[in-house]
Amino acid sequence: MEKEAGFIHPYVPNAAPEQRRKILDAIGVKNPVDLYSSVPEELRVSGLLNLPEPLESEHNLRDHVEKLIAKNQSTKEYLNFCGAGCWQHSVPAICDEITGRGEFLTAYAGGTYSDHGKNQAIFEFQSLIGELVGMDVVSTPTYDMGAAVNSALLMACRITKRRGILLPKSIGSDRISQITGFTKPVSDIEFIDTHPDTGLMDLDHLKNKLTKNIGAVYFENPSFFGLIESRGEEISELIHAAGALMVVGVDPISLGVLASPGDYGADLVCGDIQPLGIHMYAGGGCAGFIASRDEERFVAEFPMIMVSIAPGATNDDFGFAWSTMQRTSYDKRHESEDYAGTTQWLWGIGAAVYLSLMGPVGMDELGRGIMQRARYAAEQINQLEGASVPYLEKPFFKEFIVDFSESNKRVSEINEMLFERGIFAGKDLSSDCPWISQSALYCITEVHGKSEIDFLIRCLKESLS
Repeated sequence: MEKEAGFIHPYVPNAAPEQRRKILDAIGVKNPVDLYSSVPEELRVSGLLNLPEPLESEHNLRDHVEKLIAKNQSTKEYLNFCGAGCWQHSVPAICDEITGRGEFLTAYAGGTYSDHGKNQAIFEFQSLIGELVGMDVVSTPTYDMGAAVNSALLMACRITKRRGILLPKSIGSDRISQITGFTKPVSDIEFIDTHPDTGLMDLDHLKNKLTKNIGAVYFENPSFFGLIESRGEEISELIHAAGALMVVGVDPISLGVLASPGDYGADLVCGDIQPLGIHMYAGGGCAGFIASRDEERFVAEFPMIMVSIAPGATNDDFGFAWSTMQRTSYDKRHESEDYAGTTQWLWGIGAAVYLSLMGPVGMDELGRGIMQRARYAAEQINQLEGASVPYLEKPFFKEFIVDFSESNKRVSEINEMLFERGIFAGKDLSSDCPWISQSALYCITEVHGKSEIDFLIRCLKESLS
């Protein structure tokens, strides 16, 4: 099957016959196919794959890829009011400039002696997130928020030596699916009812559910529906009185105006850093974190890599390196309680740049601006015939539910009409949350000015008429 002459692909390393032959000779192999001799014949593809002819020209290749990319629909061409876990926020140019630097962009893995700059950048990320959420210890970025929540819940169960996990029904269906699948082998999940008057946890039901088997209670603040939980201290007292741990999921961009979870008694805090200077990508751009107090019982259970600072050989020296690796699957291997998989260090560096740029005053101004915009949009939509905003009198951040059940139109129809007008509308909740019928989750951020929101209102009015 090996050919010593013919087309040599310019983008495949060591494709030239001479270099290829030297490599094969060095390992004692005559034909590259011999490298796969251990794979049974019935599992191999016979013949050649049905692939198009290779593009030899770099210009033609670029043109081909750009035409494929042009088929995508992007928030650059549409107004976007859809969030539900990945949100459109403004990304300062400096974030792209720093994360695009070669020493960060291409440095997937390294060690104590090779990644001084990256380790320091991640240490700064951990420090900034810790200050934001009111905690001392922060993990390196996880794959996404779901991965962080899953591991945090198992940490809580191991610490308390209890299997039970309580989740509010107001959590998004994707998150519930992730938690259920990840924790199922070692935990028992029960759900807390949502109070019809507030859209938040029913505390009476929470009290009844807090048995001796419950090791962790998880809720999000703001909730999946954008509602702000103001009873954090009361919830904390109930959970801790039952011997369980409180795990809180946050949108970090809200913490310029909302209290830090650490201030109202959270034991573990999780979140997604995507709002912090990271673009929305198709299947990417998300990264999570876990934070806790600096207590041995918590630190010993972190499955993720963490970076710490240490003194150097002289009094003026210090360095940054991986910390307490003996607790991770890198050291424990198959005996590990959890797995430290692919981390999103690049996005952590971007988030650190963003938080450094914004500072406390900037985060406060940003949070207030988002809340004002969202309140204006919700009040305007609530005045439309056929649309209403449940819990409008309650405090909410960035996202809110719009109920279209009185319009005699399905959310999918409304969204299709808005799409024709150049708008990505709110996430259709009809299948995810059937108990709220024909409703959608709308998202308003700092990228939406009054003109964009007014255009949405006009288009909604036309769609509902």
